Amino acid sequence: MSDQTAPQADTRPLFETVKLAVPLQRGEITIDAINVRRPKAGELRGLSLNDVMGMDIVAMLTLIPRISEPPITADEANGLDPEDFAEIAGSVRGFFMTKSERGMIEAVMTQYQPKT
Repeated sequence: MSDQTAPQADTRPLFETVKLAVPLQRGEITIDAINVRRPKAGELRGLSLNDVMGMDIVAMLTLIPRISEPPITADEANGLDPEDFAEIAGSVRGFFMTKSERGMIEAVMTQYQPKT
C-alpha cells in the first residue's frame, strides 16, 4: 500500500495586475496597468534570488521588463514612478512567499479587518 496522496493544485496566482498611479506614455499609447507574471527560472538568470526577494532595485529593474505585460522596456522601468515601482516590486516579491508567510499575512489582515 502506498502513502502517496494526490498532488494539490497550485493555487498561487500566475499574474498580478498593477494599476499604475502614473501611467506610462508610449507614443500615442497610454499604459495604465501592467500585468506582472510569476517569473520562470530562466528569467531569474543573472540575478541573485536574495536580491529579488529583498526587492533590490537593480534586480527588480532587470526583472520587471522580463515579466511584464505589455512588455515594458528597461528605460520605461527606470522611469516608473516610485509608488508604481514599489507596487510592482511588491507583487513580484509576493510570488516568492511561502505558504506560512501567506498564512501569517492573511491572519494579520483578518485580525485587523473592521468588525461589522
